[in-house]
Amino acid sequence: MTKTLIVPGLDASPAPHWQHWWAATEHDAITVELSQPDRPSPALWETELAGMILRHPDSILVGHSLGAVLIARILTTWPHLRVRAALLVAPAETEGAERIGQFGAIPQIRLEVPTTVVASRNDPWMSFGRARHLARAWGSEIIDMGFAGHINVASGFGPWAYGKDLRDELAQRAAPATHLASRITRTAQSHRLSTRIAP
Repeated sequence: MTKTLIVPGLDASPAPHWQHWWAATEHDAITVELSQPDRPSPALWETELAGMILRHPDSILVGHSLGAVLIARILTTWPHLRVRAALLVAPAETEGAERIGQFGAIPQIRLEVPTTVVASRNDPWMSFGRARHLARAWGSEIIDMGFAGHINVASGFGPWAYGKDLRDELAQRAAPATHLASRITRTAQSHRLSTRIAP
């Protein structure tokens, strides 16, 4: 069974946040415990998330707010890590922002795994236009949640079954690519073998 690694943002995601509900109700969901959630360190958080991915390869990552940005950073700076897909919910603008400005500019290069960005039209942490721009840069599908605030407790998001549906859709999108990669690897191995034994 594919694991889901839940990546919280600033101040973590205590109950009744949907990430907390998700971890409490799904056996294969694991919350990534990030040090000092009220004073985040980019280098430390990246190292901690990378360690969890190494322990649970081929997981689906689900990040909210700063956690979504952290995932984008990991996928661009640690490309060797085995990640199946990523759901990036309400990414937060970091450059010049209070409390999270140390994360600097958000990466704007194509992410090499299937990703979905979930964005709101009245998110105080990032405009919808900016989220759409990042989704295009990352090669992500974008889901328009309408006027949903920061998609957190303050905007009425406790249990959020739709988030799990989006994760499941991502898993289906990722599966064909994984199977294709396996077939390509097997074909290449067969070709090398036939080359070695050819008279």
